[in-house]
Amino acid sequence: MLVIRGAKVLTPDIRFERAEVAIDRGQIVAVGQVPRSQKTEVVDASGKYVVPGWIDAHCHVALFADGIDARHYDGNEMTDPVTPHARALDAVHPEDLAFADLRRAAVTTIHTSPRSGDVVGGQTAIVKTAGRTVDDMLVRAPGAVKMALGENPKRVYGEQEKAPSTRMGTAAVLREALNRARIYAERAARHVEKGAGFAARRKGTTRPEPFDRDLRLEVLASALAREIPTHIHAHRADDIVTAIRLAEEFNLDLVLVHATEGYKVADLIAEKGIPCIVGPILFSRLKLELRELTPRNAGILAKAGVKVALQTDEGSATRYLTLNAAVAVSEGMDEREALRAITRTPAEILRIDDRVGSLAPGKDTDLAILSAHPFDIPHARVERVWIGGQIVYDETHVG
Repeated sequence: MLVIRGAKVLTPDIRFERAEVAIDRGQIVAVGQVPRSQKTEVVDASGKYVVPGWIDAHCHVALFADGIDARHYDGNEMTDPVTPHARALDAVHPEDLAFADLRRAAVTTIHTSPRSGDVVGGQTAIVKTAGRTVDDMLVRAPGAVKMALGENPKRVYGEQEKAPSTRMGTAAVLREALNRARIYAERAARHVEKGAGFAARRKGTTRPEPFDRDLRLEVLASALAREIPTHIHAHRADDIVTAIRLAEEFNLDLVLVHATEGYKVADLIAEKGIPCIVGPILFSRLKLELRELTPRNAGILAKAGVKVALQTDEGSATRYLTLNAAVAVSEGMDEREALRAITRTPAEILRIDDRVGSLAPGKDTDLAILSAHPFDIPHARVERVWIGGQIVYDETHVG
């Protein structure tokens, strides 16, 4: 057993002064005061901070790997607007240079996703930031089905002179795909009912309805059954409202990604109980639908009662997750809410809070020792990081 001693332990809800954290076999055993044993290894962290490993709720790490050009990108199919059967899991590159940067920044879990060039981009993956293969790193796949509204899909397919080329076309393509999936799910259910029971089929008392599997529609049918969350990329307020309309029409478990103009309809989002993965906050107005972005967005949404997680979107820029959170605090977001937005809240939104997002007995040993409070950006140096109980970064061993 290893005990980290004497630190300020900062969790999403409680701050312990001069506390101890005990870890054993990849899990947190205790937080507070820990009984000593002869087999206990002690790490003295007096005057430092121990925090849960940070979680980035939406990025494209390892699908758009650092240090390569666009010919080697693997996260935007852009040959068909509806590709729900495409899986991020099959494209995650564990040797992406960004992973080392993320570990050094105490980002221990990421939700990596296809980009928004397609109306339905595919299935996302939740992975730890250390591991030899993606299977070693995997927390959950699919994490969600990624969909997109707004400028990107209409630009990509408009340039190909294919549908969709407008916002109404994008919504129509998505509605048509979901409707086909609903019909498919109904047919699948009838197939099971008519063909149920091997003994009955042997006796000739029933005959299954002919049925061909469709991997695309199976994924969307899982979204319709709310077995998989639906993450919809939307910047403008009207796109946010369209996402809500579609989600209600098809009973989707909706999470809004970016929600750049969410502050304009914060009351509506809160009333509907829809979580938002907001960011990146450190972003330029690169296109028309970002003209009215504001770093106050996350704080406004949180104050309205929206469950808010923060995200960085790009590859190694994910290492600046705490900087995004610190800026959100400086722009009005409650400090404790901002801490939750990179720990417990993304874990809850991603349905992985049984494993990560806080420091509690039974959780994965994903944590870090910092030299100062994480939002004290000039002074908060990451000193050590553990993932699954293994040291993955130690500044004393960096050449």
